Amino acid sequence: MTRTQQLLADDPLWLIVLKVVLLFAIGVVMTLFMINWERKVVGRMQQRPGPNRVGPGGWLQSLADGLKLAFKEDIMPVMADKRVYFIAPVISTIPAFVAFSVIPFGGTVTIFGEETVLQLVDLPVGVLVVLACSSLGVYGIVLGGWASGSPYPLLAALRSAAQVISYEIALGLSIVGVILYAGSMSTADIVGAQSSGWYVLLLAPSFVVFVISMVGETNRAPFDLPEAESELVGGFHTEYSSLKFALFFLAEYVNMVTVSAMATTLFLGGGQIPWLPALWSGFDSGWFQFLAFVLKMFIFLFVFIWLRGTLPRLRYDQFMRLGWKVLVPGSLLWILMIFAIRTYRNSGEGVTSLLVAVGIGLAVVLVIAFLVPDRQVQQEPVIEVASDYPVPPLDLTVPTPPRHKLRARRLAAGAENREPALAGGKDKKDV
Repeated sequence: MTRTQQLLADDPLWLIVLKVVLLFAIGVVMTLFMINWERKVVGRMQQRPGPNRVGPGGWLQSLADGLKLAFKEDIMPVMADKRVYFIAPVISTIPAFVAFSVIPFGGTVTIFGEETVLQLVDLPVGVLVVLACSSLGVYGIVLGGWASGSPYPLLAALRSAAQVISYEIALGLSIVGVILYAGSMSTADIVGAQSSGWYVLLLAPSFVVFVISMVGETNRAPFDLPEAESELVGGFHTEYSSLKFALFFLAEYVNMVTVSAMATTLFLGGGQIPWLPALWSGFDSGWFQFLAFVLKMFIFLFVFIWLRGTLPRLRYDQFMRLGWKVLVPGSLLWILMIFAIRTYRNSGEGVTSLLVAVGIGLAVVLVIAFLVPDRQVQQEPVIEVASDYPVPPLDLTVPTPPRHKLRARRLAAGAENREPALAGGKDKKDV
């Protein structure tokens, strides 16, 4: 048993309850802050003022919106499955908070005279707990769309199921390299293994895949296909209102905080900054690590907002192609390279020749993958084919509305009636 596990095992009951309450408060407060921060940043990007009325500088706007949702009328569709309709938002929200329990927010601290670690529990499979919680959250979206009794939320729920399946695989593969180098699936052990250097430098391809996959996993722009307001009205939560809608909103933003904290833990060393303790021993304290952890987490949260204000939404076939044809094969090739490098290091062989051989092989594979044309496009050059997935035809024409057709016929008939009358009048005048 490690020192972290020993300290957590010795926590009294009141300290465990305090940690649970603080984790819940962090999730709720971060949601209120993120909603307002996102609106302000996106407004700044679009050269317009964001929320600036409620509270100092408008920072209480999201709190006012939450109170408004709590007092709004709760409308349930007639065709809805009442039990599933009620429990679906709860299923989405609870796993988002459970994932907080295994994240190490800092090192060893003293709280009211009790020495402990800024973490609720340190499990040997902590990484798998976070992956399981992110996978369970989609059940709430699917059940909410199905239980609404409407086709549009159901379509959005099905899109969400396909999205999570696709990007959950890439997300899991990106963590394999971290587990291999850390030698453990415990989040505390992974942070401790980065005391001399962060994995973002050593495992840069895994970091890139993880960041892309976590955006798709949380249904955020440009991967917000389950909502897709332009196509599916409001998405899977079209038929929801009041507190049930607020729970879906809460789950989305808590998931953003969770994956940002997980990215900080896996690739940025948690709250550790390796070169600062050498300057001053105070930088090695648990509370300073907590502050560093929060600052790193805010960097990832800003990336979420930056992407939403910058990139347009991807088409469904583009989104699926990115997941299955780019991220998953690229992660598999990277894992093979990691295994080969570690095997050569353990056997005592030279690494330079191995890297050259693997680099040449990877370059050949990429050249073949990008240069070979699509068979469907080559056989049928006349037909415009966007992809292998079912998408609307590219030559759509907007038909004339029936009301406009009827009006055109009336105008044409009126013109025909006026022409003989004018001609007859002219003949009489000439006579």
